[in-house]
Amino acid sequence: MEEGVRSLNETKRALISVSDKTGIVEMAGELALLGWQIISTGGTAKALREAGVPVTEVEELTGYPEILDGRVKTLNPKIHGGILARLDLETHRRQMAEQGILPIDLVVVNLYPFAQTVTRPGVTREEAVENIDIGGPTMIRAAAKNHSRVAVAVNPARYSRIIEEIKQSGAISLETRFDLAVEAFAHTGHYDALIAAYFGGKELFPDNLTLPLTKVQDLRYGENPQQAAAFYADSGRRTGLAKIYQLQGKELSFNNINDLNAAWDLVTEFTETTVVAVKHANPCGVGTAASVLEAYKLAHDADPVSIFGGVLAVNRPLDEQTAREMIKIFLEVVAAPAFTPEALAVLDQKKDIRL
Repeated sequence: MEEGVRSLNETKRALISVSDKTGIVEMAGELALLGWQIISTGGTAKALREAGVPVTEVEELTGYPEILDGRVKTLNPKIHGGILARLDLETHRRQMAEQGILPIDLVVVNLYPFAQTVTRPGVTREEAVENIDIGGPTMIRAAAKNHSRVAVAVNPARYSRIIEEIKQSGAISLETRFDLAVEAFAHTGHYDALIAAYFGGKELFPDNLTLPLTKVQDLRYGENPQQAAAFYADSGRRTGLAKIYQLQGKELSFNNINDLNAAWDLVTEFTETTVVAVKHANPCGVGTAASVLEAYKLAHDADPVSIFGGVLAVNRPLDEQTAREMIKIFLEVVAAPAFTPEALAVLDQKKDIRL
């Protein structure tokens, strides 16, 4: 732990360069009031300055201008030396003094919105390439590597914890720095996985496969009550269950999601009006007819015992008449592309049904 080894100008420094500016003005303002020097780049520096936060531009620190249309801003020894230096090593301190490098104690960075860019309809490869962040991941990884001295924040939700610790003790604890470093490595790994998935999507079975997933929600328990579980979705494209809206009922369980996934996959195979009933991830009834009501009756009659406590998926808007039939038995989940207001009013009588 290097907190006790300090000098080379006792001022604490935060390097801030963010794409998502949520909470950044407030955080930087707090740091400035606590005596920290704020170093920043481009749009972030502009936003902070307009909010009245004193800012030192990166090029003032490095003596080198931003070049190549912003592709090179922070890739400079005075930045990365300030982040990576170990102040407990005399050789590092001597070299910093010789090169005029000042220590940087906090790196606050989040990255160009690659996922948001590539999911836009009609996005070009050139647009995708220009949203690949280079300097940001480099700073994040450098700070995370040197977490024995440097803190790194990639998530605005962590700003308050950082500020609170500085106010209470004048520093960010090693425990917090380690937690932030772990999150930072996960952040850059996820970012690289998104890029690899986008550009490597043509190959069905690549030699190396990294899946960029984002947590949708924590689940009450797994397949069995003693197991933990969470629901994750592909970060690059929100489709299927990742885009559903729950209108009624308790939180979905692992088994609900598993059954719902099976039911929805099957019902979307049909172009005709269809109702699918699933229990334990297996179809126990499928009905296709001219109306949703008739399709439901066929699905129900295929196995009127197993459908009890099952999950239903419908590929048409659910109407009042069908809803009245459905509430005659216990169902865990009913999924449909839409529900009429009258159907919702009927299903509301059975508040345990998840819609």
